[in-house]
Amino acid sequence: MVRRKGTNRVRIIGGAWRSRVLQFAGAPGVRPTPDRVRETLFNWLGQDLSGCRCLDLFAGAGALGFEALSRGAAEVVMVDDSRAAYGALRENAARLGADRLRLVLGDALNFLALAGSGTFEVVFVDPPYGSALVPAVLSRLPRVLARGARVYVESDSTLRPDPPWRVRRQAVAGAVHYHLMEWGDHDQGSLSGHV
Repeated sequence: MVRRKGTNRVRIIGGAWRSRVLQFAGAPGVRPTPDRVRETLFNWLGQDLSGCRCLDLFAGAGALGFEALSRGAAEVVMVDDSRAAYGALRENAARLGADRLRLVLGDALNFLALAGSGTFEVVFVDPPYGSALVPAVLSRLPRVLARGARVYVESDSTLRPDPPWRVRRQAVAGAVHYHLMEWGDHDQGSLSGHV
């Protein structure tokens, strides 16, 4: 992560926009996923997300969603309820020419209640720490997941979700606990090798 003189910045680490810098709002609770964690996550998912539809809940700085677009995602939907974060996401999208992006200003749980079923192959869940939103999101997510979908969850503690949620991989970097999860007993290769 790059920070200079009060300007909040984060660098895209891979794909077509590698090394491009995003500026993000200094809104409360906005903390981009660190470079090292993003690198591990996209090693888990696979470097090429071509054809995948992704959902970035609590998008904040947009580091995960823009990283997915940079790596070929067919579409990314970013959801955030902060007007400041939303404005910065729009500016970054325009700067990058991100035409496979849909931005939603609104509540993540409301979005999940209205989203189409079986829509997303990859979902990023990174709510503000201490918000206790992860269980509520996980209870609403299964309806919007495509078969074999992978769900990335970042939190301030290790998750032990109830079945049929399953943690495929997990790691810790400083205060960041991150998990790659799936719903149900899906075929290991169902994401076309993006595991």
